[in-house]
Amino acid sequence: MREINRIICHCTATPEGRVQTVEDIRRMHVKDNHWSHIGYHYLIYLDGTIHQCLDESIPGIHCSGYNKHSIAVCYVGGCARDAKLTEKDTRTPAQKEAFVKILTELHKRYPQATLHGHREFAAKACPSFNVHEYDYIFK
Repeated sequence: MREINRIICHCTATPEGRVQTVEDIRRMHVKDNHWSHIGYHYLIYLDGTIHQCLDESIPGIHCSGYNKHSIAVCYVGGCARDAKLTEKDTRTPAQKEAFVKILTELHKRYPQATLHGHREFAAKACPSFNVHEYDYIFK
């Protein structure tokens, strides 16, 4: 069993409203990035459904230097529909509810883990919202 000390939230950095599936992300990570597997453990679709992408026993490929002891939760979206793909909190109400659900479940399994946004570890806007609005779950 891996020791998990961080839950790291991500966005797919895709325009608001664009549908993406686990298979779309897997194809991008494996085929385009040449990774061995999909980077995230969970992906939250626009409708709020939570899809497991990677078994929690396997380190993700999502946050350089922090993969070994973390779980990655990603939501579809994170950018405006403009030509520059400007950072934007595009979470639907269903995605916001799904975050509460998955983060609550993960906190029960890994009570020592802390919550983070990808941007805390990389020069990125990801996940395009302040994850610390969910800190109450981790208290």
